[in-house]
Amino acid sequence: MTGGAASPDPDASSAHPVTGLDDVVHQRVRLGVLTITHEARRVEFGYLRTQLELTAGNLSQHLGVLESAGLIEIEKGYAGRRGRTWVTLTPAGRTALADEIGRLKLLIARVETNDSTMEG
Repeated sequence: MTGGAASPDPDASSAHPVTGLDDVVHQRVRLGVLTITHEARRVEFGYLRTQLELTAGNLSQHLGVLESAGLIEIEKGYAGRRGRTWVTLTPAGRTALADEIGRLKLLIARVETNDSTMEG
C-alpha cells in the first residue's frame, strides 16, 4: 500500500475490504492513469489528458502524486520537434494497481453475495 494505514490481510474475515483501499491509487483520476498506462505499457500525456477529460494542469498534479509514490515514471523527450511526456508504470505501480483491483473485487463479491442472500 502506498499511503495511509497498513493494509490488513485481504483474507481476514474481520477486516472489511474497503479498509485496504489505497487513497493514492483509488482516486478516480489516478486509478484511470494507472489503468490506461497498464493497458498501453507506455502512454503519452496528451492521450491521458484526452481520455480522462482533464486539463493539463490537473493531470500534471495527479501524475506528480503517482510519481512521488513511486507508481509511475515520467519521461520527457521529443517526437520530431514537439516536446512529449510519456508515462510508464513501475513494478510498484503494477503491484498497487493489482492490489486495488483485488480489493475492489472483494467488495463486489460481498455486495453480490449480500444481494443474492436477500433475494432468496
